[in-house]
Amino acid sequence: MAPRRSSADAGRATRRRAHRSLAAALLVGVALAGAAACGGSTGTTAVAESSTATPPPPPPPPPPVLWPLTGLESGPVDPRPALAVKVENSVSARPQTGLGAADLVWEQVVEGGITRYVAVYHSNLPARIGPIRSVRPMDAAIAAPLHGLFAFSGGLPGYVDAVADAGMQVLSNDAGAGGFSRTTDRPAPHNVHADPLLFLAQADPAHRAAPPPQFDLAATADQATAVTAGTPATNLALTLTGVSHPQWTWSPPDARWLRSEGGTPAVEADGARLGATNVVVLRVAVRPTAARDPAGNAVPETVLVADGEALVATGGKTVAATWVKTGVGERVVLRGADGNPVRLAPGNTWVELVPDSGGAVAVS
Repeated sequence: MAPRRSSADAGRATRRRAHRSLAAALLVGVALAGAAACGGSTGTTAVAESSTATPPPPPPPPPPVLWPLTGLESGPVDPRPALAVKVENSVSARPQTGLGAADLVWEQVVEGGITRYVAVYHSNLPARIGPIRSVRPMDAAIAAPLHGLFAFSGGLPGYVDAVADAGMQVLSNDAGAGGFSRTTDRPAPHNVHADPLLFLAQADPAHRAAPPPQFDLAATADQATAVTAGTPATNLALTLTGVSHPQWTWSPPDARWLRSEGGTPAVEADGARLGATNVVVLRVAVRPTAARDPAGNAVPETVLVADGEALVATGGKTVAATWVKTGVGERVVLRGADGNPVRLAPGNTWVELVPDSGGAVAVS
């Protein structure tokens, strides 16, 4: 018969078992600590680390896609070329159709002291454009940097050839290009109009790309050079010739410059007022050519591969500048008094080619 253990013996046995369990636990803890010190890890540690790690930042959004001639956001659009159209500006031609949709408008002196436009369309295409008239000797230098299409009705062969030689695709009404038509509300030659979509449909493979920017553009209107460094102004009174006196008046409610022909507001055929985000005035040399119009007036040529003084109006302010164009296919570059590029505000721009001789610019 086995000896009976006393209660004291049972207590000592219980304490020995507890000591052994504690020692075993301490050994496991030491082993785990050693593994961690040597770079080891456990599933519990990995879960803790993954739950506290900072996720990587999301990638930045892609930059906005901008229309190259206006600097305004376009979103995804199919590429298309710039379309330059020769638009008449005699009294018989007003009010014009589609002029307000142009990204750029160049105003030039032609024979008899009147002016005509080279209107450039890219971001907006109106349903109709007109009245369309004939090409002039300075048009090649205006349009060549666009590398696109040039549409006109009439012109001397040498002027037509100059546009083609400058790299533009020629769309001539006289040569039978599609898209032209005559209206019945005005007598010829003041009634040639066109559908710009029909012009773009004729673009050949070498003239389908979007145009490069024609001026330096600020990211926002308040970063434009005239806004940051210019002088407040409310009116630009220009003299191009003895019979051409366009004016531009700053309209705060419209946030743009509004055009007048002399003292008469300039409007489109639908009554909409013509205006511009930027007005760029270039002082230019104008010289007569040997060509004559039917009335015997010499056809003038504006010299654009040159340099000179400029004035830029944006946001109710103007800033003096200089301009230079180094070749027919090169764009006009504007620089401020500090030599830095002059940046225009995003939006449409009108360029006024004011003759050095006989022209004038008054700012008030």
